[in-house]
Amino acid sequence: MSAEIIAIPRAALHEQVAHRLRQMLVENRIPPGAKLNERELSEVLNVSRTPLREAIKMLAAEGLVELLPNRGAIAVELTEADVRNTFEVMSGLEAQSGELAAQRITDAELNEIKAMHFDMLAAYTRRDLPAYYRLNSAIHRAINAAAKNPVLIATYNQVNARLQALRFRSNQNEEKWRDAVKEHERMVAALNARDPVAMRAVMSEHLAHKLDAVIQQLHDAGAASRPSSKA
Repeated sequence: MSAEIIAIPRAALHEQVAHRLRQMLVENRIPPGAKLNERELSEVLNVSRTPLREAIKMLAAEGLVELLPNRGAIAVELTEADVRNTFEVMSGLEAQSGELAAQRITDAELNEIKAMHFDMLAAYTRRDLPAYYRLNSAIHRAINAAAKNPVLIATYNQVNARLQALRFRSNQNEEKWRDAVKEHERMVAALNARDPVAMRAVMSEHLAHKLDAVIQQLHDAGAASRPSSKA
């Protein structure tokens, strides 16, 4: 974690703290399995422990951290089975969001997605992964919102929260990152054409490729952590 002091507005303080903690979890500044050190986080975020603890409870309710008796909170570390099961559900939610959005999106919503897509491409050109991912995530949320189904939106947000860190890291492979950008180009084209069939297809394909990238990373990490068999 960076020692940089991050100023936070006083309004809705625990929600602001929760937002910053989510970013730290997503960007691997708090890695999976790591303990959330309250003293260190209080200094980094420049807040007292009361709003910090409220924020940690929020993240626990979202399934991002686990509260352990007498041990505090740790960042959740998903197993391969957890990842596959969650992506299976997320793929259906993304596909449904895309299909409905293609049918229901307004011109204003479409223009906003196009603007974010343009900014995302600029971040990709700079290889600014944090900025790219924030815009990428905002585009996916905007597509979900354009579906105009409150139940779908609530379910999407709940499931997606568990996958943010994994989706962020899946772009660290240059080839897979490039392919993801191309898929986003196809999303914008399908939305622009108001084509629900094409939109469902590209969203499903996009999530399948994300799952492949994440599983490969899990396997690579597992192989790297195992002792070498060489004498």
